[in-house]
Amino acid sequence: MTISLSRHTAPTTDTVSVTVPSRRKRPPSGLLGSRWIAVGFAAPLIVYLLIFYAFPLVRSVDLSLHDYTVRAFVQGNAAFVGLQNYIDVIGSPLFTQALGNTAAFVAISLLFQYVLGLGLAVFFRGAFPLSGILRGLFLVPWLLPLIVSASTWSWMLNSDNGIVNSVITAFGGPQINWLTSPDTALTSVIIANIWLGIPFNLVILYAGLQNIPADVYEAASLDGAGSWRQFWSITFPLLRPVSAITLLLGLVYTLKVVDIIWIMTTGGPANSSTTLAIWSYREAFGTGQPDLSPAAAVGNLLILIALVFGFFYLRIQRREVTS
Repeated sequence: MTISLSRHTAPTTDTVSVTVPSRRKRPPSGLLGSRWIAVGFAAPLIVYLLIFYAFPLVRSVDLSLHDYTVRAFVQGNAAFVGLQNYIDVIGSPLFTQALGNTAAFVAISLLFQYVLGLGLAVFFRGAFPLSGILRGLFLVPWLLPLIVSASTWSWMLNSDNGIVNSVITAFGGPQINWLTSPDTALTSVIIANIWLGIPFNLVILYAGLQNIPADVYEAASLDGAGSWRQFWSITFPLLRPVSAITLLLGLVYTLKVVDIIWIMTTGGPANSSTTLAIWSYREAFGTGQPDLSPAAAVGNLLILIALVFGFFYLRIQRREVTS
């Protein structure tokens, strides 16, 4: 008799948890190289911004927080006064007048520059003979040196032998003291600044008009829309982003206008054409006794105003993107 014994042994499995240290994935060598290339391309721009923007801004704030005279500026031992320069500037009787002149100068200039520039852009959008030559001629005020433009307007608005008064008196009108009367000095510099700013608005808005498809106007014409209806329903709404950046850049430029006003009126007579920019320039360079700290305080207030409008523009743009 044969007996077969089979032994069954149940296999046992022991689970052992072993913690293996995780290894960070290294970026591919090509990706790492591209990052260094990007840093290399951005480095000149970063250096430029630090030298010509960040450092002057920090230096301007430092000037406004100390009592810098010419001697203290050279020796570097100006006393720290905190916000006292800002308090003195805002409490000065000239601050209200300069702020009002700045608001009027900026608002009226931007309004007429934009309206006239938009009208010319729409006019030149249609193809007609000599349109290119005429557009080039409208750029002449923008290309001329500002000292030449300001000197030309000073001669034209001269009370005794200016061409403007000659034309007015030829038609029986009175002689106007454009640059020497407190009632007309601000108006004179506004007229000159409008003339200088029209080409900028014309170029930017004309470029914006080129991006509007002609099919939209053709469809509107087939629907019976006239020229005015096409302008208010097509041109003006589609130009809104371009118009916003045009007005913002014009605002920043107009806030800091010094040369035109200084050459034509030097901010007078009786501070009637003094803006915040003129006030800052006069304190620093226009009196022969530089008062750098109040000048820096006024300049920083101008920067703050520009920043407020810049953030306001960014907020509007963000709303339009999200809506």
